Amino acid sequence: MPTARQALLDAALRALADRPWRAVRMVDVAALACVSRQTLYNEFGSKGGLAGALLHRAADGYLAGVDRALTAPAPDRPAAVALWTVRAARQDALVKALLTGHWAEGLPRPDRRPGSQGRTGGRPPPAPGELFALVRERLAAASPEAAGRCEIALRLALSCVIVPVPGDDAADSRALRLVREAARPAGGGPAGGGAGGRAVSVGGAGQLEADHTDDHQ
Repeated sequence: MPTARQALLDAALRALADRPWRAVRMVDVAALACVSRQTLYNEFGSKGGLAGALLHRAADGYLAGVDRALTAPAPDRPAAVALWTVRAARQDALVKALLTGHWAEGLPRPDRRPGSQGRTGGRPPPAPGELFALVRERLAAASPEAAGRCEIALRLALSCVIVPVPGDDAADSRALRLVREAARPAGGGPAGGGAGGRAVSVGGAGQLEADHTDDHQ
């Protein structure tokens, strides 16, 4: 059973799906979560605190997907993280905003003033550069021998987030192809596959799937 905090964050996301953040009322979020308004204020302190908690949860969910992608075989990790980044940004507008710094109309925005985060621990959500650094550190720790290629893969993924390719499947295949070309070691095998000729894809929740490219030809 979700905690009151989890229920309130879920309720805030449901409210945000129906209306812009400026029109989301605290009383409506509390009602959707079936808790009192006082419980909502006890958890987050203010609407700004609730917004900060939503953004922190989006960032944490994205980073958890990065960690899952890093369980791929070593040669496939840059492509797996890149593909997860493209998909996560496409599926969650908050993740896209956190990665790019572009806040679409209607989204909650981070308030970086001291003390503005209410009960979220006093730290604002990560800025794009900070989030990039967190992912780069994870990639470098998982594949220290390929730190440069990992950073290239991540930067290419972000370019696909900023300038997406129309069509879900097309975006995934284009991003993966570009990343594999850039992240391939010098003198490595074909660009279409990592170790063993696998083509890596990432499921919606960050779960990795490895298929032989021959199976799709």
